[in-house]
Amino acid sequence: MDKYAKLKRLHEKQHTKCSCGLKTIAIQPVFGNGNPEAKVVFIGEAPGKKEDETGVPFMGAAGKFLEEMLETIGMKREQIYITNIVKYRPPNNRDPEPNEKDACREWLRKELSFIKPKLIVFLGRHSMNDFFPDLKISNAHGKLIIKKFAHIPTTHFLPLYHPAAALYNGKMRKILMEDFKKIPK
Repeated sequence: MDKYAKLKRLHEKQHTKCSCGLKTIAIQPVFGNGNPEAKVVFIGEAPGKKEDETGVPFMGAAGKFLEEMLETIGMKREQIYITNIVKYRPPNNRDPEPNEKDACREWLRKELSFIKPKLIVFLGRHSMNDFFPDLKISNAHGKLIIKKFAHIPTTHFLPLYHPAAALYNGKMRKILMEDFKKIPK
């Protein structure tokens, strides 16, 4: 069995086990997507409407912007892996609640342990705070954090503003694009 098939099986098993309350109202789970041997994993907060419909993370306007930023650093979506803290869409795209994050945490850890990326990029404060609850995205964005966690092999983390936040704010867009250029380093 190849790595793609093993990763799909991991997702299916975790979906069955997951106790997240959003599971009952979402159209479908939104599995992580991309290269199972990726060196870089991007983590967002939760699926939106488009993602819930397609079952693929970052398919809306924020995903398109993410793909544009990847091109600026010579990368393609096929080279990376992208997932979310919460695997089911919260109603009306509200922020995920702590119990929803807790219910999906084991799933995320298993994904990261399977892929073993060299770098995890947090897209927004929700994903960053799931790992680093005391940090503020306004202070931490663009700064490499090196820390060992017991449940995942990765030690390098880069918090960034969420692409959706930068879509409508020119100043934040510029900051995000500058921070994004640090990924290859």
